[in-house]
Amino acid sequence: MGYAYVVRDQGAVHYVTFTVHQWVDVFTRPDYVDILLASLKHCQKVKGLEIYAWVVMSNHCHLIIRAKNENLSDVIRDLKKYTSKAIYNAIEANNKESRREWLLRVLKYNNRIWFWEEGYHGEEIMSIEFYDTKVNYIHMNPVRAGVVEKEEDYLLSSAGDFYGVRKGRLELNVFG
Repeated sequence: MGYAYVVRDQGAVHYVTFTVHQWVDVFTRPDYVDILLASLKHCQKVKGLEIYAWVVMSNHCHLIIRAKNENLSDVIRDLKKYTSKAIYNAIEANNKESRREWLLRVLKYNNRIWFWEEGYHGEEIMSIEFYDTKVNYIHMNPVRAGVVEKEEDYLLSSAGDFYGVRKGRLELNVFG
């Protein structure tokens, strides 16, 4: 499902969702998750991306993010473009991927890679109450999906950081 969301304030904190094309369960494989997380880390280090909360599910991810350089749309565009190609190429090169031919077929359209659905769902965070609601939604996603019983047990999210259980895989910024 595509969204025509427009970031009005390029320096504001936003809740965003990126969905894999046709809701394909790509992030069930650690190699593909690693590419996404490495790209997010790169954006933090090089492009000024700030991450406040996150979760990677089997076919989508939710993030609360901000661009220090007030260019959030550019950072999101670059992140999605790079990860599309990198994950598609990783699938193509993975001889152990049992779904390889099917994934390569479904993630391509008119000879072009179509990894992410067009656009992204985004909402500007304007209050601590709304921020708390979105953090809760993000962290409860794996619980609602039946993957874990407690949100802090899910390793592909920032919940462990929030509960002080473990250091997560991405550096977090403090909201407020």
